[in-house]
Amino acid sequence: MQGKVMYQGDVLQAKAMQKEIMDVKAATGTAPLWTNQMFGGMPSYQIWAKYGKNVTTYVVDALNIVFPNPVNIILLYLFGAYFLFVTLKLNNWLAAAGAVAFAFSSYNFIYIEAGHSNQAYAIAFFAPILASIILTLRGKYFTGGALLAFFLAMEIRANHVQMTFYLLLAIAILIGIELYHAIKEKQTAPFFKSIAYLSVATILAVIVNAGSLWTTYEYSKYTIRGPGNLKSETGAANTGLDREYAYNWSQGVSEVFTFFIPNAYGGASSGPVSDDSKVVKVLTENRVDEGQARQFASQLPIYWGNKPGTSGPWYFGAIVFFLFVLGLLIVKNRIKWWLLSAVLLSVFLSFGKNLPFLSDLFFNYFPLYNKFRAVESTLVIASICFPILGFLALNEVFVNRDKPYIFKNVKLAFYITGGLTLLMIAVPGLFLSFKSSEHQTLVSGLTQAFQGNTQMANQVAGALVEDRQALERADAIRTFIFIALAFGLLYVVIKQKISLTFAALAFMAIVLVDMWSVDKRYLKDETFVDKEAYAQAYTPRDIDEFIMRDKDPNFRVMDLTLGDPFRDSRSSYFYKTVGGFHSARLRRFDEVIQNQFTKSINQDVLDMLNAKYIITADPKTGSPSMHANSTACGNAWFVKSIKYVKDADQEMQAISSFSPKDEAMIDEKYKKLVEDKPLGAAANGTIQLTSYKPDHLIYQTGSTSNQVAVFSEIYYDKGWTMYIDGKEQPYYRADYLLRAASIPVGNHKVEFIFHPTSYYVGENISLVGSILLILALAGAVYVERKNKQPEFAKA
Repeated sequence: MQGKVMYQGDVLQAKAMQKEIMDVKAATGTAPLWTNQMFGGMPSYQIWAKYGKNVTTYVVDALNIVFPNPVNIILLYLFGAYFLFVTLKLNNWLAAAGAVAFAFSSYNFIYIEAGHSNQAYAIAFFAPILASIILTLRGKYFTGGALLAFFLAMEIRANHVQMTFYLLLAIAILIGIELYHAIKEKQTAPFFKSIAYLSVATILAVIVNAGSLWTTYEYSKYTIRGPGNLKSETGAANTGLDREYAYNWSQGVSEVFTFFIPNAYGGASSGPVSDDSKVVKVLTENRVDEGQARQFASQLPIYWGNKPGTSGPWYFGAIVFFLFVLGLLIVKNRIKWWLLSAVLLSVFLSFGKNLPFLSDLFFNYFPLYNKFRAVESTLVIASICFPILGFLALNEVFVNRDKPYIFKNVKLAFYITGGLTLLMIAVPGLFLSFKSSEHQTLVSGLTQAFQGNTQMANQVAGALVEDRQALERADAIRTFIFIALAFGLLYVVIKQKISLTFAALAFMAIVLVDMWSVDKRYLKDETFVDKEAYAQAYTPRDIDEFIMRDKDPNFRVMDLTLGDPFRDSRSSYFYKTVGGFHSARLRRFDEVIQNQFTKSINQDVLDMLNAKYIITADPKTGSPSMHANSTACGNAWFVKSIKYVKDADQEMQAISSFSPKDEAMIDEKYKKLVEDKPLGAAANGTIQLTSYKPDHLIYQTGSTSNQVAVFSEIYYDKGWTMYIDGKEQPYYRADYLLRAASIPVGNHKVEFIFHPTSYYVGENISLVGSILLILALAGAVYVERKNKQPEFAKA
């Protein structure tokens, strides 16, 4: 309302990734399906693609137009969860309170703050998908099925396969429990009828998203999520992500305390320094200026878990935790066992490397599981199951007439949760150490910072542990207060001192205060900035402006001033880069990064990638400087000789040291294509890029003999087609990454056009699915109106 926008790190990264795509879209009206802006070039499917024949695209566009970010996502959280709780037969006010409990779970806001918009959208549709499944299982076959088709189509359109995969795990448990009870109660006929409707709805949702699913599936096999090409290091090709990379963000086993005490593990990796910080006190006692002491303290890791870093804890709410425990005691519905099973599975899987037996079992044998990183993300399932069971328990308190039984269990839940919280106040060291596994490394670093003063380093490290304990204790006191408030409210409800409507509103209020105050620690006022400041996030340096004046349409830049150039997309905003940032980059390019750039920069590989400019930083001042790379090979060139290699390992070894301008390293499997037009005695003639569009490149060639041309473009044969004088011709891979082709004698027009079948045919399938989905929803409205007509007639 103040005209500000959120400053989201990942959104800014995406803005740089999308730069060429959006520039072309603005100029031509059509976005290209390929971009050369980073990693030498890659399909744009996982960066930005329209999917204009998918009806859900227009639903998302409408939401974004009507509601500003992040209001749109928060409203989806709220209304989706409200629909679920109403489906579970809670009264409207209680359903609204439950929706608040789910929507304001800490990570729902942390994802927003980080700019993980697709992830947040995917989570927002969890609740309505579950509601639609429950409706169908209850016998509302057509309505439930149609709604499932719509909400699942929206879920898939969010394009976060990892979140959808975790949801499907929870659904699989629900269906398994329902099948068990159907067999036990001899009600298999209606159960399988429900499954038939759910299956058709799922297929329809998949058809609606055929374009995005097909392209994602096809592309994923060639990314770091797919099989590896090199066998020299592991003895066998990889079939998914590296295990260490996938487990990097594993939840610590005792981090479950953050479910109800947000700062049990310190909160975010770094945060504001408290007024009574022990670290500041130690530093000032050692004659450090207070301002400098606070600055120094703010840089110390307040989070003490084993993740590389974190934006905040998985906090489900003190009141929600209390109600969840109560639900385990009093909810009799079999849905309780589904919720408990889903919570246990999601929590155990979130432990990752801290519970390797189960994690490795899933990683090695469960389909798709090894394609995903940050295994702590499985807790999204727990984050929705906790409030569901909690508010089912609250509903049971409201409607169950056996008040002595209810009050007995309310007291027991209070003793369990309140007692545990009191222990965390009185003796937190009983459960938590407040020291990370890297504590000694921290002490060594402090010793170095204090010029060998070991005593001061140990004092500061000890003070940091005290600060962490103080944060935990303060939040534990906070948690106990909210649990006591919830207990008091339940007491007056059971004693029938207040109306149920007032009680529901009171629970909504205290849950909102509980959750909101924690969310504000991460989605802060400072997160919102003036639009002008946001627009200036990418301000070119002098060297950037100089490089951008180069009229060559398709050269690349290697920027070594960003720390890791392959984990930052800033430079990609200004020009095409060798580096960039994307979690689904092509596997072959990643293998080149690991083998040719990790230990030292391979100049030969930079040359073949046409890195025309290299930016470095002065080791003393950090100021950037640029030099032109005179040995860059250009957009395309004829080579003098061919060297055949038998596999990827040999090819990788071959490009470790070679002359890319003179020779090409080609896999033996392409030998027949190469020798179909025998290479001339020596490279001669010319080849020049005459027209550039990201997905349509035109070259003009001229030579007096057959030649092999190498193009400084990434090889990806799922959509790229080469034409010589308008006739399709084969091309092949060279130098591990690039395209090459045999060019006949004479003058020719050579074109590369990117026209992936997976996208264009997939889009047509999506159109059919979209029409069917609209008809299904219209049919559901008709069925519901028809079923209600007799009631109106009686009235």
